Amino acid sequence: MKPLVCTVVLLCLLSQPVMAQEGDTELSAADMMEPAIDSIDRGLAYLAANQNEDGSFRSSNMGRNPAVVALGGMAFLAGGNTPGRGKYGEEVNRTVDFLIANTRADGFITNAEGAGHGPMYGHGFATLFLGEVYGMTPREDLRDSLARSVDLIVRCQNEEGGWRYNPEPLDADISVTICQIMALRAARNAGLHVPKETVDKCEAYVKQCQEPDGGFSYMLQNRGSMFPRSAAGVVALYSAGVYEGPEIEKGLVYVDRFLPDPRQMSRESHYFYGHYYAVQAMWHAGGPRWQRWYPAIRETLVKSQRPDGSWQDSVGADYATAMSCIILQIPNNALPIFQR
Repeated sequence: MKPLVCTVVLLCLLSQPVMAQEGDTELSAADMMEPAIDSIDRGLAYLAANQNEDGSFRSSNMGRNPAVVALGGMAFLAGGNTPGRGKYGEEVNRTVDFLIANTRADGFITNAEGAGHGPMYGHGFATLFLGEVYGMTPREDLRDSLARSVDLIVRCQNEEGGWRYNPEPLDADISVTICQIMALRAARNAGLHVPKETVDKCEAYVKQCQEPDGGFSYMLQNRGSMFPRSAAGVVALYSAGVYEGPEIEKGLVYVDRFLPDPRQMSRESHYFYGHYYAVQAMWHAGGPRWQRWYPAIRETLVKSQRPDGSWQDSVGADYATAMSCIILQIPNNALPIFQR
């Protein structure tokens, strides 16, 4: 018998059909995810077993990085768990505790022991998580931390319209920028004020980063398309409210060239990062692209899972496992930021 959380999620949360077809049969989220349910169960169990009481993770030296902690929390949320409710409700609570405890007076969410390369990555993912749980819990300190973290993002946008590694409005790259605009979208969805000018400037910056082949460059001064940042570029436009148009179509055509293949997994750099954004891009695109993409990434991740339930990459098992669980649970449609 499978763990209770998956039974609850599949029977209660996933009864609505997903926009996916195989032949003439419309597939529900449960049908699409069924081959991955055991992998998801084992992945979430691995994360829960490796979470510390303070909400951080213990299986790598990046376990105190706010991005890794937030992504672990997102993996639990994507399974239908909320603060204090569901099989992993307490794990969600610990994630909230850690991120609020590590929110500075100026709104910056950071931890000296897990700062890593580019602390604004951590801030963006942490703010995204807090935006997703806002309204799920009556905690008064959550709104304060979320509001301050959103204000910091707005203050740190540079003149080009993007963000960079540190909380200061100097340069910008598309990789850090996607983290911030997704966080702002989550906060706006939750009812917090996000200036339209901030979103408009970000949209303009991302569009300037697009290359003629439809992919996206890392920086305006560092041109050239690559899969991970191109998937991020498409999702950045979605997060800014751009759902159609030539930039979206060209971006999807470029990303679609990198259909997941288990034989290529070890050869791709920033694998989990790229596919975290790619599955979102294809989910929002729907139709044939989604029908092809999700089964391919599902097969790849199920085959690459380790016996202990984890996935591995250079950032650490907590990060790779959280990313994999989020990707596999996208059809749940449980999180506002992922909903069509």
